[in-house]
Amino acid sequence: MGSSFPEFKSCYPVVVKYAQIGYVVLAFFTALLLGALKGLLFGPVASFLFILGNAVVIIGLFPAHLVWTVNAVLKTNRFDAALKVVILLALPVVFSLWLALGVSGSILVGIGYGFFSPWVATFEAFRIDDHSSKFLHCLVDGTWATVKGSCTVVRDCADVCYHSYSQFLKEMQEGNSSHETQTIRLMVIPACIMVGLMGLLVELPLFTVISVVKSPYMLFKGWWRLLHDLVSREGPFLETVCVPIAGLAILLWPLIVVASIVLAIFSSIFVGLYGSIVVYQEKSFRRGIAYVVAMVAEFDEYTNDYLYLREGSCLPKPQFRKKISHHSSSFSVRSVHESGGLFPPLDQQMLSPDGSAGMLIPNLAPTMSVQETIQEVKMVQIWEDMMRSCEVKGKELIDVNAITMSDLKEWCCSSSNDSNNHAIIIGLGLPSYAILQSLLYSIKTGATGLVLSGGIEVTHLNGPQDRIFDWFFNPVIVLRDQIKAIKLGESELKFLEKFTLFGGNIQRMEAWENGSVVPQDMLRNAQIQAISRRLQGMTRSISKFPTYRRRYFKVVKTLIAYCLPMKEGMNPFQPEIYL
Repeated sequence: MGSSFPEFKSCYPVVVKYAQIGYVVLAFFTALLLGALKGLLFGPVASFLFILGNAVVIIGLFPAHLVWTVNAVLKTNRFDAALKVVILLALPVVFSLWLALGVSGSILVGIGYGFFSPWVATFEAFRIDDHSSKFLHCLVDGTWATVKGSCTVVRDCADVCYHSYSQFLKEMQEGNSSHETQTIRLMVIPACIMVGLMGLLVELPLFTVISVVKSPYMLFKGWWRLLHDLVSREGPFLETVCVPIAGLAILLWPLIVVASIVLAIFSSIFVGLYGSIVVYQEKSFRRGIAYVVAMVAEFDEYTNDYLYLREGSCLPKPQFRKKISHHSSSFSVRSVHESGGLFPPLDQQMLSPDGSAGMLIPNLAPTMSVQETIQEVKMVQIWEDMMRSCEVKGKELIDVNAITMSDLKEWCCSSSNDSNNHAIIIGLGLPSYAILQSLLYSIKTGATGLVLSGGIEVTHLNGPQDRIFDWFFNPVIVLRDQIKAIKLGESELKFLEKFTLFGGNIQRMEAWENGSVVPQDMLRNAQIQAISRRLQGMTRSISKFPTYRRRYFKVVKTLIAYCLPMKEGMNPFQPEIYL
């Protein structure tokens, strides 16, 4: 009896180790079967809603898109007569591609989302610390949320196709004197057509061959990376509860490889057609041919970098631009994307600065979980902070009667952000006002970047490494420096706030007394109005992004609910009022 206890004590670590292995294996197969069951039950519903909704939006708005585009091209002053004729002749091809790729893409993405989203949600439930609710989340997560996600995607697609596209055409149609009229020589038109067709005939098969030939290496390289993490307990295998998620990644890796090939084939169509634009920009048929040849080598080099093969390409890469752009580093995994993560940034997945495209190749550096990958996209945090700031500043403006219930309701009923004065105030004025307050707070604190509402300072060092962030962040920082440089006084800052909110609506500006004084200096007044117009211009561009209108609509609904008790003479902080 006494001698058996030490033996049991020495075997205890081994028993615990095998128990952990058994737990991981049991959890993995349980989650695999449960995720498959949820995918079979809820996947068809989610996929059906996804495909049907997007197809109805794309096909239903197709005649309207065609009419809107033709009308905008005919009325705009940005193009001369010859270029208008060329654009009108190219519209059937462009709209045919949009219809075919939009519907087929919705089908592929809808099927993938409907059946695999429940799987991912089931495995992600193992990361919850609360053991009592972990099993419940394994059962519930990925069911109704997947169906709601399909409806959300359809809503965002409808917003982009209806609101964003119509707003884009309206801006193109109106134009202004600052935009130079684009012209085209008639003798360039045949060259554009020939290079475009040649690009399709060359890029489509060669991109397909390159991606298919390198796909086995991508498959085994990815498996090797994941298995290496399993042995060394790195990446998703660092914690025991994360092992089932990584096991799912190993099983689904072949599908990711297939998705990369499909994306390469789809992107080759646009890369080939872009050759026509190169001919138009460079006014040279020879440079268009050079572009077609160079893009094959660019794609080969791009895939070599992401698969950690030999750097460069053995294929010819002629220069097709008059000025050499030194951006080859954007194709280097080793210099740009050593930070890890399963997928590279969006701009590196699709198009390079000169229009080249690549496979959707997940980074083969040490991997992370799906949740950690989502959290790494800090642009989402900036996006949410902007909406939160709009809500907070909107409530403050409601308290001082700067904006009213009619303004909010009018925007909800409008088709664009600048269809009338009320829509301008809520659609453009309020977000611009919120951005302005962030800039003024950043200046006040002496920050080198942009200070968010939570006190986090965003700079080029800790911000997302993608072009969407640079496109948003760089103009904001330049505008902040301009505001700081002209050293506005307190009354001038109040005037800037008022002008930004109301967009120059004299009647509304006079109705809100915030202590501002109209600058008597004409130069000072012009500087303030220029800053206000730049803020509204940035807001107008941001409002075209997917998910913006849906998110901002929630903010407006919250503000309407905030107005209701005030209108009835009640405490505005009563929680019983909902919309």
